[in-house]
Amino acid sequence: MAKKVLFVCTGNTCRSSMAEVLARGMLAERGLQDEVEVVSAGIAALPGSEASPQAVAVMEEMGLDLKSHRASLLTRRDVEEADLVLAMTAGHKKLIQDRFPDLAGKVFTLAEFAGRDGDVPDPFGAPVEVYRRCAGELRELISLVLDRLAAGEAGDGRSASGPEGARPGNDVGGEN
Repeated sequence: MAKKVLFVCTGNTCRSSMAEVLARGMLAERGLQDEVEVVSAGIAALPGSEASPQAVAVMEEMGLDLKSHRASLLTRRDVEEADLVLAMTAGHKKLIQDRFPDLAGKVFTLAEFAGRDGDVPDPFGAPVEVYRRCAGELRELISLVLDRLAAGEAGDGRSASGPEGARPGNDVGGEN
């Protein structure tokens, strides 16, 4: 059975939507598209909204299609059905954990699960170059996440359910 990874940001029109299509493309490159399912949602999304034009353009430059993406509002069911929830900021993570405390153990920031610090800054409304930088950061972090998931599925003793060395107190602050 495939693992399900849920990427979460604010509006599901920039970061999490780009993360979803980037991860899907990277999974296909690695031959893991049947092992991991990726989806995205936003904590304050307007359901049905299109991805931002800059996000669509940057994904197109990378050979990925974001034109058909429509925003989805994060629900309890989304979090329940996911094996791993990766939020773009510590603020998103905290909000999800506060909203669904019984599911908090599967919620991390993308950077945290990748073994890095910090948030993925929101490019909303910025020039396309800012989206390119954001996409590059997402690609790097997602690559590290996929390495961890692949290693966990390979049965080498490491768990793909949480980051080694995670800092439990690192879930406060940040912006939405």
